[in-house]
Amino acid sequence: MERIGADRMGEMRIFAEVVAQGGFSAAGRALGASPSGVSRAVARLEARLGVRLLLRTTRAMTLTAEGEAYHRAALRILADLEETERRVADRAAPRGKLRVSASIALGRARILPLLPEFLERYPGVSLDLNLGDAIVDLAGGQADVAIRVGPLPDSGLTARRLGDTGRCVAASPAYLARAGVPRTPEALLDHNCLRYNRDAPGAGWPFRRDGTLFRVPVRGNVEANSGATLAQLARDGLGVVRLGRFMLAEDLEAGRLVELLADHDAEDREPFHVVFVIGATTPARIRAFVDFVVEKLAGR
Repeated sequence: MERIGADRMGEMRIFAEVVAQGGFSAAGRALGASPSGVSRAVARLEARLGVRLLLRTTRAMTLTAEGEAYHRAALRILADLEETERRVADRAAPRGKLRVSASIALGRARILPLLPEFLERYPGVSLDLNLGDAIVDLAGGQADVAIRVGPLPDSGLTARRLGDTGRCVAASPAYLARAGVPRTPEALLDHNCLRYNRDAPGAGWPFRRDGTLFRVPVRGNVEANSGATLAQLARDGLGVVRLGRFMLAEDLEAGRLVELLADHDAEDREPFHVVFVIGATTPARIRAFVDFVVEKLAGR
């Protein structure tokens, strides 16, 4: 009767170890088996295949042509088996370093509060956080997962929507005491408005009045590429900002900033997503993190 697959795989492992160690005795020591047991396993393998794999003499051991072909295939099969077992084990218990990229403001407001629970749930995972407003190249391997705000460009990346955020106009009490409180969107023309430097020149800020959307061509003496930077400048009393509400929520609640022109909110929303590269070999730690943030944030 033909031996079961486990025996066949075991004989393949033994044969590969004999070749790696250069003999039965050394292979036996590496495997914790007797030289005679190793020799019998190779003999069974040769008998089943009906070919000689090894040429043995008292001084040397060499592979036959069939032995070389079988050895190459054995190494490939054993490597595939090891990789498959690793993936299965990873799915059961995600582990390893996970590199996460997010903007400073969104990372602080939405992602950092979730991390203690994530790490408690998956103790085998360690995190490498990159909080900044530069767009990292996921496909190029600069990070494993990114949290991105705004429309996503077409790419080979996979994205899962976490929610969306509105915007609000705000300034510090000190600035308003000095420059006055704008009562209409048009009044912003007389204020120092702090803007993103990526906005199109002359695009202005959108507002709504009686159901009609319009834009005010605001201007100011500072532009920046970071929402966190603009929020800090607003807290310091430099001017008025229009930023995602999630960036300003704590400052508004604490009174460090005051919301302006809420009755003229443009009601525009920006989505935010968790973005990653997916494939057959996507590590379990990436899938676990994506599922976790979707569980915690989607629909909020």
